[in-house]
Amino acid sequence: MVKERARILVVGGGYVGMYTALRLQRRLKRELDRGEVEITVVTPDPYMTYQPFLPEAAAGAISPRHVVVPLRRVLDRCRVLIGEATAVDHAKRTATITTLATDEEGTGGQRLPYDELVLAPGSVSRTLPIPGLADHGIGFKTVEEAIGLRNHVIEQMDIASSTRDPAIRDAALTFVFVGGGFAGVEALGELEDMARYAARYYHNVQPDDMKWILVEASDRILPEVGEEMGRYTVTELRRRNIDVRLQTRLESCADRVAVLSDGARFPTRTVVWTAGVKPHPVLAATDLPRNGRGRLTCTPELSVEGTTHAWAAGDAAAVPDVTAGEPGRACAPNAQHAVRQAKVLADNIVHSLRGEPLETYEHAYAGSVASLGLHKGVAHVYGRRLKGYPAWFMHRAYHLSRVPTFNRKARVLAEWALAGLFKREIVSLGSLEHPRAEFELAAGGKPSQDPPHNPKGSS
Repeated sequence: MVKERARILVVGGGYVGMYTALRLQRRLKRELDRGEVEITVVTPDPYMTYQPFLPEAAAGAISPRHVVVPLRRVLDRCRVLIGEATAVDHAKRTATITTLATDEEGTGGQRLPYDELVLAPGSVSRTLPIPGLADHGIGFKTVEEAIGLRNHVIEQMDIASSTRDPAIRDAALTFVFVGGGFAGVEALGELEDMARYAARYYHNVQPDDMKWILVEASDRILPEVGEEMGRYTVTELRRRNIDVRLQTRLESCADRVAVLSDGARFPTRTVVWTAGVKPHPVLAATDLPRNGRGRLTCTPELSVEGTTHAWAAGDAAAVPDVTAGEPGRACAPNAQHAVRQAKVLADNIVHSLRGEPLETYEHAYAGSVASLGLHKGVAHVYGRRLKGYPAWFMHRAYHLSRVPTFNRKARVLAEWALAGLFKREIVSLGSLEHPRAEFELAAGGKPSQDPPHNPKGSS
């Protein structure tokens, strides 16, 4: 049993946050029942998003409700607080939290005391000061962005089908994706596949009318699957008339014109930014040590280096890779490591509370899989390279085994089975982004052109 009553604060409800809290409530079940332990999870969303399924959600293969896991249901022994940590004073063991009610209360952020801290806020999109990007760029990191992008693509096809202006039509049917990592390549592959299918229902839009452009600053895409599979992916995408431009950067997208470093200019209404991520800003508002890239410096036991009672994993943490054989090398900030780190992190908190020796995180990278659309994919797993249908099947099988809860596994599997029997859904529900617009107009008001105060859509 634990030595004394412990208040555990988990900042973040993503891979690390959810899996850590889930394992803690299982390992500390008796202590929770006796009131010896309290677990609080602070997260901006009441759900955990399984991000590898975002491209399929954008393509309509999976319902958006089934790529998220409701935290209150899963973490039934934890206190789930919807809000964000804006600062952490570990010397005083307090975190400053803002919630949805903070602005209305007018009292500012509340200070939340803790005994053990788990920092797992994840990452945010890494952007550059490119003219027009903030005004016209579309991210692809959340389920809201994925569904918004799907609605946007179908809406552009509707615009192209109805306009008489060839310039508007050309811009509507030009889609630029920046970033050749998993998010960019998978999103592009799935959405191009969906748009190609949807074009059969338009009397004046053909698949060849659409321009799909992938812009990557380095000389290769999907480095995680290896150089050979990366080259195959480029060949496969170009075979589908997708313009892959390597060693090229986006220099401007002002006035809805994408200007590339190779001199090319594309009038477009769609610029999707997936060019990497950076650590969450809250890490800079802590008194904990960070490395040159802004990630928390951690030990192989997943504690923050040079401190006690502070733990971190996932995108926010620079965890030494003890299997690499070279000093100073850190684990890749991906989901594969995050899920496994969460298990060791939770166990080590339990060991620490009970005065037991800590475990070392050790996991050799197994490989990567990527989907390029329906029945198309690439994989490099345990040294074996797969492409086409076998890789696509492995991609689905792997992620089905990893998505949390049996409930979500069953629902996703059912949707895939139904997709094999019925046609794709090609409906745009763009009005979901501004649900009150029609009522405001009917009530005599003027629909607001400004985004709602809450970026998630509720107001």
